[in-house]
Amino acid sequence: MASLGGNILPLVGFNLHAFFTGITGGLLFFAGLIKLSHKRASQKSDQKRQDADEPGLISALLLFCYGCFFKPHSGSDKANQQGALESFYAGQASAYDVTRKLLLRGREDMLALAAAQLLHKAKSESRKAGSRRIWVDVGGGTGWNIEAMSQFVNVPEFFSTVYLVDLSPSLCAVAEKRFSRLGWDNVKIICQDARKFRLEDYENGLSGPGSPGSSTPKSYFDQKRPEHGGADLITMSYSLSMIPDYYSVIDSLTSLLSPDGLLGVVDFYVQSKADFTYRNWTGGMIGRHVNYLSRTFWRAWFDLDRVALEPARRDYLEYKFGTVLTANLRNTALGSIPYYVWLGCHKKPFSSSSLPEEIIQRIDALATESPYLLPSDSHSSKKQQNVITAKLTRAIERTAPEIRSKAFDAAIQNLSANLPLPSFFYQNHHWRIYYDDQLPKHTQFNNEYIYAFTWEDSRVDREILKLGCDDVVLAITSAGDNILSYALQSPARIHAIDLNPSQNHLLELKAASFTALSHADFWKIFGEGKHENFRALLITRLSPHLSSRAFQYWLDNSFIFTNPTSRGLYDTGGSRHAIRAFRYTSRLFRCRSAVTSLLNSKTLIEQREIWHSKIRPALLSPLVSNLLVSTEAFLWKALGVPKNQLAMIEADHGSSRAVKVGLAKSTRAHAIWHYMVNTLDPVVEKTHIAVDNPYYLVCMTGGFTKKCHPDYLSRAAHKKLSQPGAFEGLRIHTDEIDEVIARMAPGTVTVAVLMDSMDWFDPDTDAAGRQIEKVNRALKTGGRVLVRSSALRPWYIKEFEKRGFVGERVGNRGVGECIDRVNMYASCWVCTKVDNLPPPTPGGSEGEQRTGGEEVDVWSL
Repeated sequence: MASLGGNILPLVGFNLHAFFTGITGGLLFFAGLIKLSHKRASQKSDQKRQDADEPGLISALLLFCYGCFFKPHSGSDKANQQGALESFYAGQASAYDVTRKLLLRGREDMLALAAAQLLHKAKSESRKAGSRRIWVDVGGGTGWNIEAMSQFVNVPEFFSTVYLVDLSPSLCAVAEKRFSRLGWDNVKIICQDARKFRLEDYENGLSGPGSPGSSTPKSYFDQKRPEHGGADLITMSYSLSMIPDYYSVIDSLTSLLSPDGLLGVVDFYVQSKADFTYRNWTGGMIGRHVNYLSRTFWRAWFDLDRVALEPARRDYLEYKFGTVLTANLRNTALGSIPYYVWLGCHKKPFSSSSLPEEIIQRIDALATESPYLLPSDSHSSKKQQNVITAKLTRAIERTAPEIRSKAFDAAIQNLSANLPLPSFFYQNHHWRIYYDDQLPKHTQFNNEYIYAFTWEDSRVDREILKLGCDDVVLAITSAGDNILSYALQSPARIHAIDLNPSQNHLLELKAASFTALSHADFWKIFGEGKHENFRALLITRLSPHLSSRAFQYWLDNSFIFTNPTSRGLYDTGGSRHAIRAFRYTSRLFRCRSAVTSLLNSKTLIEQREIWHSKIRPALLSPLVSNLLVSTEAFLWKALGVPKNQLAMIEADHGSSRAVKVGLAKSTRAHAIWHYMVNTLDPVVEKTHIAVDNPYYLVCMTGGFTKKCHPDYLSRAAHKKLSQPGAFEGLRIHTDEIDEVIARMAPGTVTVAVLMDSMDWFDPDTDAAGRQIEKVNRALKTGGRVLVRSSALRPWYIKEFEKRGFVGERVGNRGVGECIDRVNMYASCWVCTKVDNLPPPTPGGSEGEQRTGGEEVDVWSL
């Protein structure tokens, strides 16, 4: 048996490092326990959760400190793990729950996440009458987890049986008293080594060598554990780090967990990014790295109490199971102790209606618009299916290798190496398509979106495009508002594309919120931009509908919605700099009251008067233009204007009538000033901001109103998009446009909405032309491309016309005229495909190639 470590063994000599580590840790604990004492003092009247013989607070603290910091633990005469545990816990078992609440953070979060997943499955599946729902809590100790689960589900009714498995008799005795007090007869306390626990020994109807009615095995070596078991939920709460032989325990869990069961773990950890770099199956990296000093300190300190924080425990867990959700957190109340919450499932994607390979092929087809090419004969033997699938896969590789998605490639690579699939494959929804979050092209955004709301007028888009039920739309995600507007028109498919992962996290959050929340909660989050209970909603309601990476992102950024001193969602992202600049400028020039008056104006005439007399002189002053707005850094960081687009604005200004007649200079400052004038003046003149222009309203107020908001925030939109299956046609790609469309089946897209992305290309290179060629290939004949530009006639329209398109300007911002309610662009174009281009030659661009083995049957690996 592995060494028990820490103070389980007799102290030999004097270890200075351990001594100072223990003293420091003790001080941290005392600081935290003082906080705990204040909370406990205010809850003396609530005795429901306390056992009759639970010690008082002072006694509990003394027992805890003595047991953890002073009492030597040499184990028992038997020198086994149970004896060692009893030596540590026997004297403090009755005080365990009192003293661990502050230390063992994340237990409620793990239970809530697990309950949310189980409740989602309960809604989506039809359980047979009399079917059982079983929960096994491994290392459950005093049973605190099981009682705490009652916050989220009715434990005696939701679970037919709950098994608490723990090796410490003292802790199990506390659990027996707890559930005797509660009267929960469905909870069974099993004082046993978790490696030896067999569910079939206690449950009728489960196959296994020890199950009732099963034949006795011929010999010990015939006792093979099944591939899966009957437990719908298995949890491990701060027990994995205390099990010396953790490999065998984790191995045993696979035979306990049912095919579609869930495994939940919360525990301490320390890990360097060198341990998990290049792994695509971990479910995300936010907050996972722990710096050197913290790693060294916490490993040494926890080792004193036989808690092992080596990375291998978590690594092996993630290797044996597929990751559903994960989060890396810090216990800030006690020195920022690192801990993680993790939900997993079987590594092999079980399915009652299809084989694992069919699931992967189906997801691949949904991402590439390729037809679903697998055989439908579900009665064929697995060997026959493997042979057919292998032949079909090789045929596809020979005929159309470019229609394989990166998700398919990743799945092939992982299965070939006996690794879990990337976490995207284990989600309840397949909205989000696999991407490698460690690539520099994604990390360059530093986990921040630029746009918290979309600067595209959805009303104009709807009038121009008139989407139908057969349309397949490809569009840039931005903040996702436009994607939701398209979803309201019910096209067959929407492919949302953005290189910035955080922009897609925002769209995912909106889709999940439609699926899981009421209109009242949805409005508070996205209408007002704040919700005091956002974190609780994220964990209990939204988590089953989010990918692991999106869940981590919003858990890490939940303060955006909950911080009472912040301005909420619409004061975040890169665009916040422009909004704040407007706010600071209005304060500097003392016209905040004028902004309020403008928003309260009853008529356009009143609005225009306030604008021209009080706000415009400040906002469009030469000082603001020269010192702030015309700087390249501000234009990029605040407004998302790249240098190539800025050059187009300057070029149009240089050829304008104002410059020719000498009313303006051909300089950047003058170009930006005139562009702002041509943008803002018509907006104020033509649109009533407080009533019908949510794009500028949100900039001024930090939120929307029930009178003025984007279409997706209406009750009617919520009623439609909250229906089951409303987002089944949504696919969210985190990649360049080129990479996505190069892997789509030719002639399958009917509409491509590229916003102003073509403005970003350098006209001196052929990059725009290459993208247009790929767009032509992906579009069916008659398909349309919608683009907006800062130029009246952008240079790339000729590139479209050279490559099989006819360009038509459908919007032109004349002097004093609005192109739409945003009016940020000078022109809007629709390019219609009229000719096909020749197919790409073999060995083309990287996006048109994919890796593949030579006649390898990956499904049998």
